[in-house]
Order: sequence, then structure tokens, then C-alpha cells
Amino acid sequence: MKLGRFFIVGGAGFIGSHFTDALLARDDVSGVTIFDNLTSGREWHFQPHLKNLRFRFVKGDVKDLDSLKLAMDGSDIVIHLASNPDIARAATEPDIDFREGTYLTERVLEAMRLTSAKRILYASGSGVYGDLGTVEAGEDYGPMVPISTYGASKLAGEMLISSYCHMFDISGRVFRFGNVVGPRQTHGVGFDFVRSLRKQPEKLRILGDGLQSKSYVHVQDVIAAVLLANEKTVAKFQTYNCSGAHRVLLPTGLRRSSAGFELQASRAAGDHALTNSITR
Repeated sequence: MKLGRFFIVGGAGFIGSHFTDALLARDDVSGVTIFDNLTSGREWHFQPHLKNLRFRFVKGDVKDLDSLKLAMDGSDIVIHLASNPDIARAATEPDIDFREGTYLTERVLEAMRLTSAKRILYASGSGVYGDLGTVEAGEDYGPMVPISTYGASKLAGEMLISSYCHMFDISGRVFRFGNVVGPRQTHGVGFDFVRSLRKQPEKLRILGDGLQSKSYVHVQDVIAAVLLANEKTVAKFQTYNCSGAHRVLLPTGLRRSSAGFELQASRAAGDHALTNSITR
């Protein structure tokens, strides 16, 4: 059975490029279109596929509904990855996660309502839960109290998707990612650590109280989980936690792999990763 044509919003980024690789490696995928403005995405991420007749890249702004509709029409499934890549930026620009998060999700859904695409696979995040301490939340945990505008934006996006699914002929799968790592990563905790160590190899500053633990998930596991849920889920709207099954105490892991480094902790709010609830 053919899976149809995929439309990846923000597809030139880290996770999007791996989706493109995985989808084009399958014979049951009719085509893949990346829609990206390249502000944080990279052309080299999809360059190997430029000669593939099933691949298409469209440079465009999600806020431009007419351009988005024109590019999307003819597709069946939307993978929505576009959002603000610089979470810390909200400290000085609090509206960034609305402009580059919630509003983009509304534009994507409106384009879907008016075109052929009728299923959305949405990249949410563990920040929707807020500060849970050591609690591992299931998908039905509540109330959800985000402590960052990024988490609030992701939660607002989930609710928009739910409402469009129930009001219009759309189905949605929401994935609350933990800390995704892997090749081609351009931002995130692991990327920031490596960049900091290259600048100052003898010292590493970490956020939080220095004792936090996080769960990490490889990008290939994320791709497999999302595509599995896309094929197996029958509900009109469904949410999934998508992260590693084990938590790593950050300073311990760093000391084991980076003996001799001096660790400095500074207090700051952060997200907590979740246990993977998608199983084969």
C-alpha cells in the first residue's frame, strides 16, 4: 500500500533531513517535498536527493499562506517541524515562539484545510509538561503548565491540531520529543556542549543546578517512531511521548567521557525528557 506524498515543513533542518532520507529510501512513498525558508535549514542536508525525481524543494515562508497552499496541494501527509530553533532567544524576544511557532502551526493547518493534505505529524516537545522534577509523565498527564514560551507554543500547536481534526477532515499525530541527537545536528544541548568545549576545552558551563538528568533519543529512533505511529494509529487525534527509556545524570556522564574537565553549573529553567511510549 502506498503511503502517498509527504510535505515536510522545515524539512531542511536536522530532523527533517533524516525524514527525507528515510522516506525516499522506501518504495511505498510517492514523493517528498521540503518547504523551508533556509533561515536555519541547510541546502547540503538535502543536496544528495536533488536528482531524485520523487524529491522537490520549495523555498518559501510558512507565513505566506498562498505560497504554502500552492506548494502543499497534491500532498497527502504533512510533517510539521518548523519552529523557533533558538529557545533562549525568548528571554529577550518573548513573542518569538508565537511568531515562529504557534502562528506557523495555524498557517500549516489552514493550508491543509484548503488543499489535499489531510494528515499532520507534528513535532511537539517535552516542554509542554512544564517542570516535573523527577516525575515521568504519560501522555494523559495533567494539568500541563509550561514554564517557557517555547513549551507554551508547542502546547498551543497541539490544541490547534486537535481542534482542526475535530472540526475538519484532518487527522493528527503529535510527538512530544525529548532531547534528539544525531548526525547533522545544528543546535541543542549536545551540540552546544561540543561547541563550548572547542572554544574552551578545559571548562564547560552547564545549565541547571549541576545535578539534573536528561533522556536522549537518537534521531533515527525518532524517525522510526513517527513513521510507525503514522501507519498504525487509527484515532483521529493522538499524542505520543517520544524519547529514550533511560535518563543520564548530566555531570556524571560528562565526567566519565571528559575526565579533567571542570564543570560549572548555573541555575536556569529547563525541560525534562520523557520515557518513550511508542513500541512496535
